[in-house]
Parts: sequence; C-alpha cells; structure tokens
Amino acid sequence: MHRLRARLVAVRYLLATAWPIILITAIGLVVAYQFVEPAPPSRMTISTGSESGAYYAYARRYAALLAAKGITLEIRTSAGSYENLERLEKGEAEIAFVQGGIAPPTAGDNGQIDQSHESGLLRSLGSVAYEPAWVFYRGEQPVDKLHQLNGQRIAVGEEGSGTRGLALKLLEANEIRADSPNLLPLAGLAAVEALQKGEIDAVVIVAAQEAPVVQVMLRSPGLHVVSFSQADAYLRLFPFLSKVVLPRGVVSLVRHVPPRDAVLLATTANVVVRDDLHPALVSLLLQAMTEVNGKGGFFQRAGEFPAYKDASFPLLPEAQRYYQSGPPFLQRYLPFWLAVLVDRLFVMILPLVVLSLPLLKFAPAIYSWRVRSKIFRCYGDLKFLENDLRQHYDPERGQEYVDRLDRVEHDASTLNIPLAFSDLLYTLREHINLVRKELLRLRTSHDKEEEK
Repeated sequence: MHRLRARLVAVRYLLATAWPIILITAIGLVVAYQFVEPAPPSRMTISTGSESGAYYAYARRYAALLAAKGITLEIRTSAGSYENLERLEKGEAEIAFVQGGIAPPTAGDNGQIDQSHESGLLRSLGSVAYEPAWVFYRGEQPVDKLHQLNGQRIAVGEEGSGTRGLALKLLEANEIRADSPNLLPLAGLAAVEALQKGEIDAVVIVAAQEAPVVQVMLRSPGLHVVSFSQADAYLRLFPFLSKVVLPRGVVSLVRHVPPRDAVLLATTANVVVRDDLHPALVSLLLQAMTEVNGKGGFFQRAGEFPAYKDASFPLLPEAQRYYQSGPPFLQRYLPFWLAVLVDRLFVMILPLVVLSLPLLKFAPAIYSWRVRSKIFRCYGDLKFLENDLRQHYDPERGQEYVDRLDRVEHDASTLNIPLAFSDLLYTLREHINLVRKELLRLRTSHDKEEEK
C-alpha cells in the first residue's frame, strides 16, 4: 500500500509537470492542422467523348486501376472537347480529355488565361497520346491534298466537338469554307456507315489509333486514308500539330494494310483537370496514365507518354513534380490509403516533434523544481525562524518559537514527495533538529544568566 501511494505521488507530480507541455503541444497541433490537406474524396468524374472513341476506352482502363486503389472514377460521355471544358468550368467534372490546340474557355483575346477565373482555373496533367487527323475517302483516285476534296460531301464531326474544330481549320486552310453545305455534322460510327454506303465522300476523324471507329475504317475495303504530302507546311501553320507516319502493313501484315506509308497530321490527347483536384488523386491519376498510355503504339515510342506536349493549358505543379521525380515516396511502397494517412500525419507530427523536443529537454528540470519547491518553502520558514533566534531572541517569546518550529516540522512530515527525493526530506528534518537544538541552547543560556 505504501509503495502504491508513493507511485501515485510520483505520477501526480509528473502530471502537474506535464500539463504545460501538453497545453503547448495541443496549441501546436491545432495550428499544424490548419496546414493539413483534407482527405482525398473517394469519387471523381471524368468527361470523355463518345463510347466509340479512344477517350472513353482510356477512361475505362483508368477506372479499373483507380478502383483497385479504392477510388471510383465515374465516366461521362460527351460530344467532345468543348463540352468537356464546359463541364470542368461548371464543376460538373474534375477531369476531362481535351484535344490539343483547343484554347481554354477563359482565354482572352490575347490568348492568355483570364486570372479572374482563378477559382475554376484549369490545368493540364499532360498529353497521353497522339491523335491523328484521319481523313478517309472513297474512290480509286489518290488524294494527298485536302483541296482535292473541294465540292465533295465531307463529315467533319458534331457541333461542339474538337474534331469539328480541327477539321474546319484544316479545310479553311485549303480554301474550303466552313459554312459550305457539303460539310456535314456526322461523326463516329454513323459517319463510317454513311461513307461505306456512299452517302458521303470523305470523313475527318481526330482519334487515336485504338479508337474502334478508326480500326473499322482502316479495315474497310474501298476506303483509303489521305497521306498529307504537304505535312511540313501544316506544321508551320499550326504549331500544335505533329507529323506521324502510319507504316505500310502495320494494320494487317497479311493483307498488307495500308499498302503504303501514310503521312498523317496529329494533335495530342490531353488530360485537363480543375486546379483544386486533391494532390494525392493527381499522383494516382498520373500513375494510371503512365500504366495505360506509357506503352508503345503505332505512332509513339514506349515511355513517350504521358508528357507535357501541348502548352494550351499550364501544367499542374504536382504533375511537374511527377514528371521530374516520379510518384511520391510513400505511394511507391505503401497502399494508397495508408500513404495518404501517413502523409497527412507527417504534416502534423513534424512541427510537434520540433516543438516538443526543447520542451521535453526542460521537463526533468521542471519536474525537479516542482518537488523541491515544496521543501524549499519549509526551508524558508525554518530560515526565518533561525534568523529571528540569532538576531532578535526574546525569552518571553519562547513558546512562540517552539510553536513555529513545531509547525515547520509538521509541514515537513506531511509532505508527499516522490521516493527519489526522500533524501531532501530527511535532510530538512535534520536541519529542523539543528534549529531546535539552537533554541534549547539559547533558553539554557538565558536561564543560567538569570540564576546568576
């Protein structure tokens, strides 16, 4: 029982010493929490294109990879890049595919992003693939210049689509007016069917080679793809374009499709996000983009994508760090949820450690001072009594001196201090006895003087 009581006394002093440290640490915790990113949401929305396009195919593969990390990616189809940008601006989606060369919706007349829309500012995560401008046509007469299609019925894509925007730019450069009645708003498999039936003469499709609509037309008998003989001139007129080559036989070695190399113009497929997308999700999405789009293809080398190739939108800082250093350290070795948790805790714990180290360094001294202070108060009363006896001894106050000394001794005997400081208590009691002996000596001396 006595040992338990002694331990409880030690714990009481320890708690009394620790509360200022706990209070300061709690204040530091509250301040640090203001700088902690909130936990990432478990659901995101991506705006793609039609279900027959490459954007939709990419998004489905992204969704599968993100689902394995506990993140749900909701896929919304659209008419194309312009509708995707509109959804981003309205907050209806956090991520969208945007065709290269499409100007930001908040751009002013000088082409610069309007900073007044900072709350909804759009940023790029980079390009994920080349998107050739495929121009398929019917007939045996070779076509290598777009102006050869003047006067023919051409499907140029739906209103609001990136395909239509690029197609009209290319055709206008060949003196084919954008308001021509021969330019029809057909797209996707509907345009393919119309071309196969002879209802139209050509179709312009901007899509990656994986797109089902492209694969269908590449394998359709009687359809040919335009090989741009003036490709270098287009690159000077439209700097966002690239020149790519579709090698002969790459579609089918057995049927020798295509029968000759085809020079194509290509823009890029870009992933654009809102600038308030959670940084942890940015990294996760970039990892999915690398997994899906990092392989080689018809027009790209392995590892060429994702990359920042289209400067229409500024690159998100987190994406720039990813391209320079790869995924965050914690996400390389820990499950996503655990990496996020550790990262958030680190932001809080690091300043607390820095704050707590000096406090803990002084904790033993504070603890010792709190214990000793009670003993020092007894020493103070004892010292005042001793000074009074030596300098102002009055025999008439003898009983007062005894009572004062008894009070000091009583206070000392009732002190509850940890066992580690018991030596101080016994020393105090020895000193009390010394003063008691001094008081006895003074009284004896006074009595002898009176007898004389």
